[in-house]
Amino acid sequence: MTEEVVRGPSGAIRFHAERCIHSRNCVLDRPDVFVPNVEGEWIHPERATPGELASLARNCPSGAIQYELPDGSTGEPAPMVNTVRIRENGPLAFHAQLAIDNDNASDRLRATLCRCGASAHKPFCDGSHVASGFAASGEVVAVDSSALARRDGPLSIDPIVDGPLQATGSLEIVTGAGKTVNRVTETWLCRCGHSQNKPYCDGSHRAAGFRTRSE
Repeated sequence: MTEEVVRGPSGAIRFHAERCIHSRNCVLDRPDVFVPNVEGEWIHPERATPGELASLARNCPSGAIQYELPDGSTGEPAPMVNTVRIRENGPLAFHAQLAIDNDNASDRLRATLCRCGASAHKPFCDGSHVASGFAASGEVVAVDSSALARRDGPLSIDPIVDGPLQATGSLEIVTGAGKTVNRVTETWLCRCGHSQNKPYCDGSHRAAGFRTRSE
């Protein structure tokens, strides 16, 4: 996966282009640090304090932006509550200590995973939902669920070949408006775009002929 590293006196910014979903939080919050529409250097960590750089990284839902301290560490703890937020007409935004497809990257605390079925970088979102006209609510009906014995800890995301995302570990499913609608320790989430019970898989990928060969 392509990674750009820009170092400054307060640490380094790591940018993973293929994870970016263009939420534009970075260029809206600090257009002096992330300078849009320029040729050449566009990331300037020297223009912000360590705390400001850390805040910018934590505000990136896809994990495309990461802040690295001068000693090489991220300085960011895993969240106290594992969540997946359902983005309106868009991807699933995870915040947890993530292992995606058996990749236990210790610095992966955020990821936006495709649920429209059209991404060329599955299981990650690449923004294809916009061009494909994917429409799916980020506000879903709550189901009865009990409080989890543990709300944090490792979360494994296993992309099933030609099928859903299997999530194993403590996870709270949250709407775009911030309402928790389910609490699970294992679930299967739709990524073909055809389920009639989004965000959950209902087996529609079979009839739709969903394929994941780009993974």
